[in-house]
Amino acid sequence: MKRIGRRLTLHFMYQFIFLSLFIFSILFILLFFLLQYFINENMKENLPAGSLDMIIAETVVENGDIILNPKWTEQLKEKNMWLQVINKRGKVVYHINVPAQLPKVYKVDELVQIHEKNRVQSYNIYSRFDTSSGQPLLFILGYDNSGLHTLQEWFQSYGKEGLIRKENVSKLEKEVNALGGYLHVINREGNVVQAIGAVKKKEMYHPLDIISIKSEPGRYETNVATYHNDKSGFIWLLHTPKKQEDLLEQSFLPRAIINLIIFSVSVLAMTVCFSIWHGFRYGHPLLLFLGWFERMEKGEHDVVLTKEDQKKLFRKNRKLRFRYQLYKEVIDAFYKMAEKLAASEQERSRLERAKEEWMTGISHDLRTPLSTIQGYGQLLESGQYEWSDEELQEVGKTIREKGNYMLALVEDFSLVFRLKNGQLPFSMEKVELNELVRRTVLKYVNDMTVQHVHLSYEGEEQAMIIEANPKWFQRMLDNLIYNAIKHNPPGTKIIVMTKKERGYATIVVEDNGKGMDEETKNKLFERYYRGTNTDDKTEGVGLGMSIAKAIAEVHQGKIKVETSIGRGTKLLLTFPYK
Repeated sequence: MKRIGRRLTLHFMYQFIFLSLFIFSILFILLFFLLQYFINENMKENLPAGSLDMIIAETVVENGDIILNPKWTEQLKEKNMWLQVINKRGKVVYHINVPAQLPKVYKVDELVQIHEKNRVQSYNIYSRFDTSSGQPLLFILGYDNSGLHTLQEWFQSYGKEGLIRKENVSKLEKEVNALGGYLHVINREGNVVQAIGAVKKKEMYHPLDIISIKSEPGRYETNVATYHNDKSGFIWLLHTPKKQEDLLEQSFLPRAIINLIIFSVSVLAMTVCFSIWHGFRYGHPLLLFLGWFERMEKGEHDVVLTKEDQKKLFRKNRKLRFRYQLYKEVIDAFYKMAEKLAASEQERSRLERAKEEWMTGISHDLRTPLSTIQGYGQLLESGQYEWSDEELQEVGKTIREKGNYMLALVEDFSLVFRLKNGQLPFSMEKVELNELVRRTVLKYVNDMTVQHVHLSYEGEEQAMIIEANPKWFQRMLDNLIYNAIKHNPPGTKIIVMTKKERGYATIVVEDNGKGMDEETKNKLFERYYRGTNTDDKTEGVGLGMSIAKAIAEVHQGKIKVETSIGRGTKLLLTFPYK
């Protein structure tokens, strides 16, 4: 046992140590490259919107003051950009490199126009609404779009009805070449109708190309300025070379890498300590469980934990100690398993006793009619008596009745066994319940041997279709009705009803007879629960109610009894119906 404990502890220790080292090494490498890749790609595709996202990510708000890395101030000035942070009242609470003519307080309509047009006065802007600090802030990043201004001037100076005038082509071409770019004029369909400068061959622009140019400028090799003339419908696009320094540096990345290294080393150290503790924590409870398995192998099902084990696991108030709470469900399962094993032993003993009692009862019931048959047989065999025809008929009748009684007992015994073990073939078909029950009751109403009771039927108005085997369903009803007839005095009223209740078809067999005591009620459906009077008719062999219950369950039905002494009995059967 000690060797197993040491082996389990060492196993968990080195497993967690090496697994943690491997995972954190891979994660560190992946995080480093993925972080750098995604940040660069995001900023390239969304420049300058990507820069604004980085600024927001690095902004810290403390006690209403906005703190931003000074490096951003330098970069915004270098790129000729400006930044404003506006609170919910429209007041500028923070700014960098903002032109003097811009307002320090914005009205509602001004902010709405800024959001819709993405412009403030002559500046193009990108805006982001942020609530990560706990208070709503609007970040506005602005820049002077010189390309747009240039296009507007060219359009006024060299254009006519949206196109470049022929006499101005050479003059405009010099200005475009001076910028190192090229100019496209496209019509409403996106076809390039005029091209000037060191033109990159392109015949047309798709509708979404223009949207992409505006929303994701970083995807393109050139800086693209667009000017749309509403009147003519033509669009001018100016492509100029993109400078690498247009991308703002990710000032947070070096610090993020350093923090990531510090975090990884810290986590690694914690992992080593945790793995050692983890080995002891998981190893010791497993030893307790192994001990229980050994006791279970010896047949000690009721001893889950020894007294020493219980002291280790439980406090004085019988609550689990903190370090074992992880195994609460496992320990509970062990106790439940032990209870089930103990209950199984008790059930096995009970079944053995019931089996013995059952066989004793059957032997008794068989012995009595056999004794009668044997006695008459000996009398007939001896030849000492002369028998009249009437006496011989009476002897024959008695022998036949006792034989039928024994045959019925054996058949019912076989039927119960087959029902219990699912060996009885049941072919189901659709049956109209009201008609089936009505015909069954009518059979007893017309039977002259049961005129001492009053039988009646009350049916549901609407048809009730159920899946049933007519033969065995009839047998179940016969057993229930006959039981009510047999065990009640003359004059008893027996009502059989069918009705719908909460999605189920219900059959009620109710009488106002003598009722049953609590013991009889509880044992009514037990096999062979009856008196031992073998002078009863052949149907009364003590298995009728047990058979009825088994047939009901095969039909997915339920049966229950409501009764008390002197107040009659009510049997309720419920079945699913279509």
